[in-house]
Amino acid sequence: MENTFAQNIANEEVALLSAGRFDGQIVVIESETGLREACKDLLSQPIIGFDTETRPTFRPGALNKVALLQLSAPERCYLFRLCRIPFDRMILRVLESKTTLKIGAGVDGDIRALQQLRRFRANGFVDLQHMVHQWGIAEKSVRKMAGIILGLRISKAQRLSNWEAATLTPAQQMYAATDAWICTEIYNRLLVTEKKPINTP
Repeated sequence: MENTFAQNIANEEVALLSAGRFDGQIVVIESETGLREACKDLLSQPIIGFDTETRPTFRPGALNKVALLQLSAPERCYLFRLCRIPFDRMILRVLESKTTLKIGAGVDGDIRALQQLRRFRANGFVDLQHMVHQWGIAEKSVRKMAGIILGLRISKAQRLSNWEAATLTPAQQMYAATDAWICTEIYNRLLVTEKKPINTP
């Protein structure tokens, strides 16, 4: 596919794009029920989307622990509420798998945060932020990468919401699922588009 990607995109341009959202099944894992089946499904996938969410803190220097881990297959996105369930060995198997690629953005920070909960050996991670310059794209945020590469606008309205709430709202669930799923959509589009390194005249 010919590369027609812009190097940058303004917030005003993103705002005019069609909304993009995950339209598959969202499965919230907040007890050990269903955890094993979810991980088995994820391990059967060649590529999954990856993201995490943490309850925001508005005190300088204060950091909360990861509250939510999102892992998205094409038709199902699993939301693991790590603030409510143990960081189970089955989840670690997914994160340590070399055969199931996990696509995200800024994944090093997410992995470090997850390792504060439990140590594991991360394998099979792909960071879109380390890739997109090969296609002539300077933007690094998921929102702007989605705008340039997919022509879609994804909402960030729930980013600073309470991810440790007793129940995740439908809006939080959709936000979390979309953030993970969109990473695989970006990755798949890049793979079928010719490269145009950012330093090419």
